[in-house]
Amino acid sequence: MAKQNTVFKDAFNRCLVLLDTSSALASEPELGNKLGVSRTTIRAILTRLEEIGLIEWSKRRKVVLRKPVAADYFPTAETDSLSEIIERSFMRRILAGGAEPGMQINELELAREIGTGTTSVREFLIRFSRFGLIEKRPNSHWVLKGFTPEFALELTEVREMFELRSAAAFAHLPDDHPAWAELDSIAALHREILADVDNRYREFSELDERFHLLVHRASRNRFIIDFYDIIAIVFHYHYQWNKTNARQRNARAMEEHLVYIDALKSRDPARIEDACRRHLKSARETLLQSTN
Repeated sequence: MAKQNTVFKDAFNRCLVLLDTSSALASEPELGNKLGVSRTTIRAILTRLEEIGLIEWSKRRKVVLRKPVAADYFPTAETDSLSEIIERSFMRRILAGGAEPGMQINELELAREIGTGTTSVREFLIRFSRFGLIEKRPNSHWVLKGFTPEFALELTEVREMFELRSAAAFAHLPDDHPAWAELDSIAALHREILADVDNRYREFSELDERFHLLVHRASRNRFIIDFYDIIAIVFHYHYQWNKTNARQRNARAMEEHLVYIDALKSRDPARIEDACRRHLKSARETLLQSTN
């Protein structure tokens, strides 16, 4: 039930993005294909849209009555899978502890913090440990081994190979693929944050993760997508420990993202590769600075 609820809320939020650009919604089968969910879920979405006054729904006729506002969306925390929730809690715990080598992570404490069983937490930690950043100790304890410039450089080399391939694949997604609507939503949020960047620049980290994960998923390669776990914790959390020029750094990265997004939407391979390489070069420099 929890999983189904998460799927519904995620699809509902993506449907709101479609409402932003249309005066009417497509048929139920077409919506199901666009959002990647069942017809039952689509009907649940339409019911809620009607309940909150966003559409008028009469059989096949669906008329948009108003544009969605922020309050219509489900919070991000409610649309995440359990693995994503565990990952985010794990990253925040590391940050709160200063991320010093030797820092201890307790399975039971992390499970209590999230409100889930220790088995799910242990499975995540075991999967994450293969990258060599944490190490198992007796009595359900784990130890953070720390980061080095050498590790960061090796990681950036692999990341660049994977993301260039994923970005190229993104350009070949069909026009009705849900990723395009999600890309529009991400671009809009970038512009919102940039418009109030002095107060909202701290929101960039999770937005950064959301954008790059979307690009990586276009590869449809399970190894590339799985590798994103390590990219997320290092690129999107590790350099937060160095707060120097955080506002300027995040603003520049968001501007680079918008150029990157425009390139993806152009479907021009040369523009995509250039924007991707430029952004990843900046990300590499930022990461290496944080390890010195």
